[in-house]
Amino acid sequence: AGCAASQQAREVQESGFLGQDYELLRPGEQGEALLVYRDPEAPWSTYDKVKLDPVTIWAGEGSEFEDFSKPERQELADTLYTMLVEELSQDVQMVDELGPGILHIQVAITDAQTSNPTMDTISSVVPQALLLSQAKGLITGKPGFVGEASVEAKATDGQTGELVAAGVDRRVDGKSVTGAPTDSWDDVRQSYRYWA
Repeated sequence: AGCAASQQAREVQESGFLGQDYELLRPGEQGEALLVYRDPEAPWSTYDKVKLDPVTIWAGEGSEFEDFSKPERQELADTLYTMLVEELSQDVQMVDELGPGILHIQVAITDAQTSNPTMDTISSVVPQALLLSQAKGLITGKPGFVGEASVEAKATDGQTGELVAAGVDRRVDGKSVTGAPTDSWDDVRQSYRYWA
């Protein structure tokens, strides 16, 4: 509760993970991803199981992932996968095979940027630094020194393979005096918690 909640960014860059499905996306409404697609004809009430593929890293053009080591990238993917499984398994049965009544979900982390915990804390409590950070946030949609993460996801029918839903989202961390991050990955994990 003490951490600053992540907030949706103003825009997101497509990575290529969704291939031709980008043309189906529309701007998301309140509470949705920045770009979304839902098949209105999909048999939603029949899906009672989920097959979740391991989360992948899908670095788009200009992605910060080039600066991360392989172990860091794997940890990012594993952390989001674990959070998704924990949340989904509370409501649906998780399975390893495809078939009828199964929603097949694939998720890719398309970008992540660490925060600068020291400067984030300073810019949250020092008035001049807070003003500069807030001004940057008004201009760019992202306050200074905070981290961010972007994901793309798609869900297909486990029997037919038809796309039933897709989304592209980007979240940045908010500023909080009481919830300053303790390490440079806190902001990314906060976005993961929101998506899960």
